[in-house]
Amino acid sequence: MSVVIGAHVDQADPIAEAAARGTSVIQMFLGSPQSYKGPVVEYAGGAEGLRTDAEAAGVTIYVHAPYIINVATTNNRIRIPSRKLLQQHVDAAAEIGAAGLVVHGGHVDKAADDPELIEKGFDNWRKAIEATDLKLPVLIENTAGGDHAMTRRLDRIARVWEAISTAEGADNVGFCLDTCHAHAGGNALETVVDDVRAITGRIDLVHANDSRDDFDSGADRHANFGNGRIDADLLAAVIRDAGAPVVCETPGGAAEHRDDFAWLRERL
Repeated sequence: MSVVIGAHVDQADPIAEAAARGTSVIQMFLGSPQSYKGPVVEYAGGAEGLRTDAEAAGVTIYVHAPYIINVATTNNRIRIPSRKLLQQHVDAAAEIGAAGLVVHGGHVDKAADDPELIEKGFDNWRKAIEATDLKLPVLIENTAGGDHAMTRRLDRIARVWEAISTAEGADNVGFCLDTCHAHAGGNALETVVDDVRAITGRIDLVHANDSRDDFDSGADRHANFGNGRIDADLLAAVIRDAGAPVVCETPGGAAEHRDDFAWLRERL
């Protein structure tokens, strides 16, 4: 089978980064992943130039939203700017012609053991989807750990999907499956593709990563393929079964990524 395999790259010249890796799919940030300042297009030709040049080169771009976005939280000082930042990145990603915007599931307040607050977290996702003008698919990603995380375990992912299913724009919400996060988050890789599809009906993108840590460790530490704790055949099976474009978020630059691509293709 033919699976498109790419990587997360530096945002200054993603077209050149794709060429250096011999791939037609990349993921990038727009600005700082740790800032509320809003998206920045670093490409010399600006947003329009990047869109035009990517189309000409046949490169598909995915944008990863800032890590600090947390639309689930009950803390207004985080949730409100998170919603604003989400819309800004949807707009900017659409301007460069991106195929989707990946965003983490977030969590409610770390001190919250109150089930009612957890329920508010799910409903806050619904409100965020309704409040956002989804100009392109927003792909919610499973996460590895975190207190009261919305998308670490399958039961929580199911509750998020149940909540957003009633929101206007829900058809434009997809899923990004991260293999390291699934492993570290305690979800069996043997069944995770079927489990996720049973909940979401779709897998739009795979973040293919090995994990430096053990199953259910809750640690989000990516490793190059073959250097982590995930069984090689199992990792390949998840990617094969998902049948979606692949973005490697593994350590290193173009040379390391080409090695990771070759390792994966050999097993696919």
